Amino acid sequence: MLDPGREEPAREALAQEARGQIEAAGTLKHENSWGLRKMAYEIDKRNDADYRWFRFEAPTELLESLDHNLKIADGVLRFRIFKVDPDAPVIAPPAVAAPGPAPPREQAAQSAAPEAAPEAADEPADSAPEVAPEAADEPADSADEPADSAPEVAPEAADEPADSAE
Repeated sequence: MLDPGREEPAREALAQEARGQIEAAGTLKHENSWGLRKMAYEIDKRNDADYRWFRFEAPTELLESLDHNLKIADGVLRFRIFKVDPDAPVIAPPAVAAPGPAPPREQAAQSAAPEAAPEAADEPADSAPEVAPEAADEPADSADEPADSAPEVAPEAADEPADSAE
C-alpha cells in the first residue's frame, strides 16, 4: 500500500523498484495495480492508499531483502509478504464501491424515520409487535420466581446484571 500523497511517478518508481528486486532474484508470476482505494482504517493520517499486488517465487534471501527495503522506503504505508500455495488461483481485484461522501449516521437515522412512519400508520391498531417465542412465555416481572433460582438469560445478555426479587 503506497502513500497517495506522493506523486504518481514516485509511487510507480517504488513499485518498479520492488518489481526489479523480485525479477533480479526470483520469478514474478503476476502483478496487479488495484489503484487508489479507501482503507479500512487510517494509517499515517491517510484514509486511502495506492494498492499494488505482486505474486512471485523467491528464495529466502530475497524475501529478507525485500522486507528490509520496504520497511525503510518512504512512501510505503503498509506491506505484507506471505506464502501461498502455488496452485492457488490468482486473486482478481475486489470491486470498488462508487466514491462519494456518506451521510452522517444522525442524518441517515433522521431521514429513515419519516419513511418508517407512513408504514406504521397503515398497520391495523390491533396488531401487536412481534415477540420472540422464548420471551412470549416468560413473565415480565421476575418477582414470582423463588430467590434461589436464577432467571434464564440469553447468551448475548449473560454479561448484563439480571433483575431479581431478593
